[in-house]
Amino acid sequence: MFTSKKKKERKMQGGDNDEHFIKQTENVVEKLKSIYKRSIYPTEKRYNYQYFFSPYLTDAEFESKPQVMLVGQYSVGKTSFIKYILGRDFPGQRIGPEPTTDRFTVVLNGPEERTIPGNALSVHPSVPYRGLEKFGVNFLNRFEGSMMPSAVLRKITLVDTPGILSGEKQRLNRGYDFTEVVRWFADKADLIIILFDAHKLDISDELRAAINALSGHDEKIRCILNKADEIDTQKLMRCYGALLWSMGKVVSTPEVLKVYVGSFWDQPLKNPDNKALFEAEERDLMGDLKILPRQSAVRKINELVKRIRRVKVLAYLVSHLKAQMPSMWGKGKKQQKLIDDLPNQFRTVMNKYDLAAGDFPDIELFRVKLTGNKFSEFKSLDLSCIKHLDKCLTQDIPSLMEQLPSENDSVDEIRRKNAMQSAGGNPDDFDVPINPNNRFGEPSGGSREKRNPFGPAEDDENYWALSEEAQFYAEKFVSAKPRSGLIDGATASGILKETGLPTSHLRQIWNLADLDGDGMLDSEEFTVAMYLADNAVRTGNVPERLEKNEVPPSKRKFTEFYTQKVGSNSSEIAVEEPRRSNFLELGYSVGPG
Repeated sequence: MFTSKKKKERKMQGGDNDEHFIKQTENVVEKLKSIYKRSIYPTEKRYNYQYFFSPYLTDAEFESKPQVMLVGQYSVGKTSFIKYILGRDFPGQRIGPEPTTDRFTVVLNGPEERTIPGNALSVHPSVPYRGLEKFGVNFLNRFEGSMMPSAVLRKITLVDTPGILSGEKQRLNRGYDFTEVVRWFADKADLIIILFDAHKLDISDELRAAINALSGHDEKIRCILNKADEIDTQKLMRCYGALLWSMGKVVSTPEVLKVYVGSFWDQPLKNPDNKALFEAEERDLMGDLKILPRQSAVRKINELVKRIRRVKVLAYLVSHLKAQMPSMWGKGKKQQKLIDDLPNQFRTVMNKYDLAAGDFPDIELFRVKLTGNKFSEFKSLDLSCIKHLDKCLTQDIPSLMEQLPSENDSVDEIRRKNAMQSAGGNPDDFDVPINPNNRFGEPSGGSREKRNPFGPAEDDENYWALSEEAQFYAEKFVSAKPRSGLIDGATASGILKETGLPTSHLRQIWNLADLDGDGMLDSEEFTVAMYLADNAVRTGNVPERLEKNEVPPSKRKFTEFYTQKVGSNSSEIAVEEPRRSNFLELGYSVGPG
């Protein structure tokens, strides 16, 4: 349309920072795979998770690139959109005004241009499509892979779907359950794009069924009002409103769907009046595609968390049912009684182990699965398995989330996170230098080349009077086993109580040390607390205020020390309550995820 191929590839490629960003994200996913194999898969195998829910995860499902699925009626421009994004034709493409794409096509990166038949693609170990075998040969004959070398496809994989027609006959003649296949791909997709032709906004019954199959993935859905250059501004405004109204009747979500307007193909605009609008819409869409690598890692973590919770519920359920079985006679009668009374059994397990109702499977589907099993052959509850699952939820997964890079991270920061991850540590645990040879308290942040090897001067804004004390207390901080670089109030209070100071002194020390007011201490706040406590042991006093140079440079934003006492040269500061409203408004919006 108006963006060159090289320019589009630069948009998708990013710079040196983007390469480090993706590399660090891949490292996190690799660690996620290790967690699954070590702590989750053994429990899944013990309680036959594959039979009750879904197959065991393969390496390809962890390593797969973000997937973008395109859905729409025939001739709305799905295949042309893929060609436009790639900047060139791709193997096996079919474009025309008639229904041309009659199969599901996965467009993926590879060393050479070629098409791969669906039967071969579904069993290939490097791609995550083994689960499609359950739809049978009729579907696999309508499934293929399109491989080609592409800078864009190194970051994402595109899934083209057959054009949706109106009428019941064409639905029945497909030979496979189109809606279920769409649902399967939606579960795996990171972004779902529904395309509409500005000239025909009607939603057929099968398109409506396909959109309904996307329920539960509303946050992934984006709409494109395509071929918008063929109508004038007034008609475009009416089409946009009509599309929002129509989708509002189909998609059961209170939020308004995000709709991009444009003409996504490589031909000149037929009506250039809205060129500026189309360019702005394309930039927004490219932005959504560019952040998919990080969102993909977050999605995989989120899906694994949901899986862990289901595995945990399954372990409790089947072990509970086994425990109800008699040891000798009447097993068949007792089993049928338990199946008939399944809602009460669910309720008993939920209350006994304090589980969330949303983590339990559908009762009727679970009842069908149970019918083909002997409860007496189920495995009993193994508390070590539950312990491993809980550790994943409370320690391993939160640690991985901390290691995910942010869009705002510099290359140095991403490298630092990568180095800490390789060393088996958390980057937030290393805010205070603990190298005994580094006695000058280098301030955190900034490149090493810009730091004075002898530390900042006392009048420097980065000077911290407690930098040497920080090294002294670093070992004690690490021994407290911080999580995500923080120790909670209970742990910290236990350490402070060991000093033997009265509660009134400890309360004042906490008020001064917990500079950001989050009820926990990081390494710098811990240094302040221990320094004040040891000083109080020697002198019997706790100061009412901190000296300005006693506050860590990274925490001075939480204190009001910029105005000194009127008519005084004092450098004492009063620690005030942080502005939590600003923190909550800004802190949770950082990063692309």
